Amino acid sequence: MSLRLFDTAARSLVDFEPLRPGKIGLYTCGPTVYNRVHIGNLRTFVWEDVMCRAFRSLGFDVTQVMNLTDIDDKTIRGAIAEGLPLRDFTDRHIATFFEDLKTLNVIPAAVYPRATDHVPEMVEIVKKLTERGHTYESDGSIWFRIASFPSYGKLSRVDLSSMKRGARVADDEYEKEDVRDFAVWKGAKEGEPESALWETELGKGRPGWHLECSAMSMKYLGETLDIHTGAVDNVFPHHENEVAQSEGATGKTFVRFWLHAEHLIVDGEKMAKSKGNFYTLPDVLARGFSPRAVRYLLLSVPYRQKLNFTFDALRGAVSALERLESLETRLGERAGAAGADGASEAFRGRVEEARRSVRAAWEDDLNSAASLGALFAFVKEANTALEGGQLDPADAAAARALLREVDGVLGVLAPAEDASLEAEVEAKIAARQDARKRRDFAASDAIRDELAARGILLEDTPQGVRWRRKS
Repeated sequence: MSLRLFDTAARSLVDFEPLRPGKIGLYTCGPTVYNRVHIGNLRTFVWEDVMCRAFRSLGFDVTQVMNLTDIDDKTIRGAIAEGLPLRDFTDRHIATFFEDLKTLNVIPAAVYPRATDHVPEMVEIVKKLTERGHTYESDGSIWFRIASFPSYGKLSRVDLSSMKRGARVADDEYEKEDVRDFAVWKGAKEGEPESALWETELGKGRPGWHLECSAMSMKYLGETLDIHTGAVDNVFPHHENEVAQSEGATGKTFVRFWLHAEHLIVDGEKMAKSKGNFYTLPDVLARGFSPRAVRYLLLSVPYRQKLNFTFDALRGAVSALERLESLETRLGERAGAAGADGASEAFRGRVEEARRSVRAAWEDDLNSAASLGALFAFVKEANTALEGGQLDPADAAAARALLREVDGVLGVLAPAEDASLEAEVEAKIAARQDARKRRDFAASDAIRDELAARGILLEDTPQGVRWRRKS
């Protein structure tokens, strides 16, 4: 196997090898839980899910850690505005985040550490940084002096020549052209709620945003991580500052491979509430689209390319899913048929060729678009073979197994139906056919409507009645 990934620090494709053979420790930047995540955030989270699934399909044992940032300027402002303790405010948004992940069929990470549960680990990092001469105190806070870390900027390649000596930035987020010392510990300020402050050896206060990820990632994955991911806007300052404080505290390489996902835009423009093009997942589902169609669209473009979200593109995703599901249904019918039309070694060879092509796409920087291209080339050939009566049941079963195998990474097909549901639906279809023979069309339509209300659609074809889940 030759797995190549685009490393942000190297600015090129590099051969990937984990620290421990066969095992990957992966840290993915999670949400700041001050509101419901939008579809741009979800593009990154779906990509990270596909990445983990792809690594597992290639034989790796993956441990994914995703943080929940529940203490920063935004969460504090939100809690104050609603008159709630910080924990109560962030709990609500954490719940909607997990709801959206489940809706989009995202496999849960191994750990979702909350920043507020890891303040002692953050304090220890600040103490180590101080011992190594990387910090200073001012205005009641503790600052990281980037001049003490000569390799600062190696990830983002930010221009340090414009740095103003002694300048500092207190905000958790700041503009990319600002290259300044940053707070690792923020002293308590008037008006901040007690629920957002801690009494520690460093004094009363709270951690800086960048410090949180360093502490949580190293606690669960060790001082050197295999892979760290996030969206491109995390590269600077967030990930650059993570590198400085983590390596400043340990003296070791913090991350071996950095992967970053590009932004999602809407109708060719940056998403913004002021433009009326800002969508959450419930906003999109309210327009009648299925979660699986949304997931398909989010993974249909390689992660390093901008994804242009449009409702026309979403309708295209619905059509693509219908093609996949229609083929799976037909293959299932053929696989269960009695008898055979003769073995087809050529077709079974095509199944293996498609499997290799899909695998090669994942090995080439997790190329989801190339994997879909290989899959649909196979779909076209399988449909042609079916229509020509060239598939025996064993071949059909092998083709159907390939669809499910590939979907183990994509995660877009409806769950395989259990036997009890299949038997129930087949019984309903038989009752409907009987009603049609009796010309009792009211009863026939009632059965169709009942199944449709459950998300099961019937299709009358020359070969008989087929059923499928609604996309």
